[in-house]
Amino acid sequence: QFLDNKQRVLLHLLKHQTKITTTNLKMFKHLICVALCSLTFVCADNIDKNAEIRSFQNAASDAEGNYQFSYETSNGIQRQEAGSLAGVRGSLNYVSPEGERISLSYTADEEGFHPTGDHLPTPPPVPAYVLRALEYIRAHPPQLKEEQ
Repeated sequence: QFLDNKQRVLLHLLKHQTKITTTNLKMFKHLICVALCSLTFVCADNIDKNAEIRSFQNAASDAEGNYQFSYETSNGIQRQEAGSLAGVRGSLNYVSPEGERISLSYTADEEGFHPTGDHLPTPPPVPAYVLRALEYIRAHPPQLKEEQ
């Protein structure tokens, strides 16, 4: 009676939360794979429509869900990926329309998709005055006054 609508919805979601199943994890990994393949094809479309496949290797999924593939094209796209039920690890290299070499490495697991690459945005540095303030607080921790 005392809960508002947002609290009721949140309580309902918490009560009916489902755990990640093997099927959901497989579906998630395939979704990541399709998304990255789409990215590769979009990048390839912008660079060279006449690119040829130089190499392609594919190890089909085994009974445990392990797989591996890689390919390289004549316009400089390289991709490799290996996965299992525990997660996916891979990398993608290509030349951007601006001529910059892009290298992306990634992992995907139950915690989500984790990309790394020099082209990805990074947070700004912590200002010097904030660092000084944190150092001062560390050196001079607040003292609680005792009540009399």
